[in-house]
Amino acid sequence: MSPEGTLAGRAPSAALIVPSRANPEHSVTSLPLDGLVLVELVVHGDSRGFLAERFHLERFEAHGLPTAFAQDNHSRSAPGVLRGLHYQHQPAQGKLVGVVRGRVWDVAVDIRPASPTFGQHIGLELSDMNGRLLWIPPGFAHGFCVLGDEPADVYYKVDAPYGPAGEGGVRWNDAQLGIRWPMERPLVSERDAALPTFAAYQEDPPAWDATRS
Repeated sequence: MSPEGTLAGRAPSAALIVPSRANPEHSVTSLPLDGLVLVELVVHGDSRGFLAERFHLERFEAHGLPTAFAQDNHSRSAPGVLRGLHYQHQPAQGKLVGVVRGRVWDVAVDIRPASPTFGQHIGLELSDMNGRLLWIPPGFAHGFCVLGDEPADVYYKVDAPYGPAGEGGVRWNDAQLGIRWPMERPLVSERDAALPTFAAYQEDPPAWDATRS
């Protein structure tokens, strides 16, 4: 047997199990909407698979990223599902979002009325193979849809505990926001389909703390 071993009597395919980006160091990029940060993980991979450093205290501190998290969440969604757009304002909650299985199109919308990019959004693909995390600070609404034919497992760390009294949301297909989701007829819950429009949100928005971006 070779030092790398075999799987079910056959050599594993590196293309199937090793992420497309094998980064020796965390890459951290500030995105055009203030506060949004893209993290590309440290990934150690070979033909057997990989190990990804999803959180590293010293590296996160060096880049000014949050390190005090209150809760970890793991959700699974079937192909074609769309969740969102959600936010929490009491207590205000930021989240570090990544995917440990499958692929999603992830969207963050700036819903801070005082922000120069109020109402703008960013969308990007997160997957188990591209080694990306997205830090979404308080004051953004977040949603995603599952790409491809397999379920997606989204794993995220939040910096404040769940507070049902402070939950809110904006409708995923709001015309004013104009988000171009990469699917025409997603599977959306009744609750998400009934979320307020962006115009309704603007009538009485929460007071977001600018110091927590």
